[in-house]
Formats: sequence, C-alpha cells, structure tokens
Amino acid sequence: MKMFRVVVNGSEYRVGIEELAEEAISRPEVAQAAPAAPAHVLPKPAAQPQPKPAAASTDGAAAPGNVIAPMPGTVLQVLVNLGESVKKGQVLLVLEAMKMENDLLAPADGVVQELNVTKGVAVNAGDILVILS
Repeated sequence: MKMFRVVVNGSEYRVGIEELAEEAISRPEVAQAAPAAPAHVLPKPAAQPQPKPAAASTDGAAAPGNVIAPMPGTVLQVLVNLGESVKKGQVLLVLEAMKMENDLLAPADGVVQELNVTKGVAVNAGDILVILS
C-alpha cells in the first residue's frame, strides 16, 4: 500500500492506495484508509436565497384554459396583460429553455384571468404560467 498526502481546499488528508492484482479484483475486500485529519475546518457557506418560483402545479393544471410550462426555463417575454382577450394560437409568452426560445400559445380563445409569471422568472416543468377563462 502506498500512502499519499492530498490537499483539498487547503485541508490536508493522508490517503492509502493499494494496487489490486487481477485475481484480487473478483473477490471484494474492505480497504482500510487512514483517518482524515484536516489541517483546519472551513466553515460551511451560507445558504443562497432561492428566487420565488412560479405558481406550483396543482391537480387542476390540465384545465383547458391553463398554459403550463412544458419544460424548465426562464421567461424572456410576457406578451399579454391581465384581463386581455386572446385568440387560440396567440403567443402569450416566450420561454427560454436549453438556449432556445419557445413561444407558448393560447390553447383557446379567452381572457387572461391569472398571470403567474413576470419577465426573468425561472419556471419548472408543470408550473401554471397563465390561466385563461
């Protein structure tokens, strides 16, 4: 067994590595490693505040007037306003996902009853973005 000194982010560890012969690979053995002895302990970074997600999906997400995020992404443009009348196939918003811009269309004629996103908001697949009445 060979012993090595490994430094990770300023902490020093002693690691033992054993080379296995071809026949030793077929039978499992538990390797004994030297206990890690860090030179110093780094503090854990503070939790980063998460941006407020768009409205979460619900059981009614598949309602005919709901526009649902088909994939995770970021809202680039919101092209309608609350209370605005829309026609079937009209572009309601633009969602960027995997470096591509995707137009999300109105599934039917209606009026924008709820607008759950704004420009720059990150959404998850299945989030309800717009509700039409």
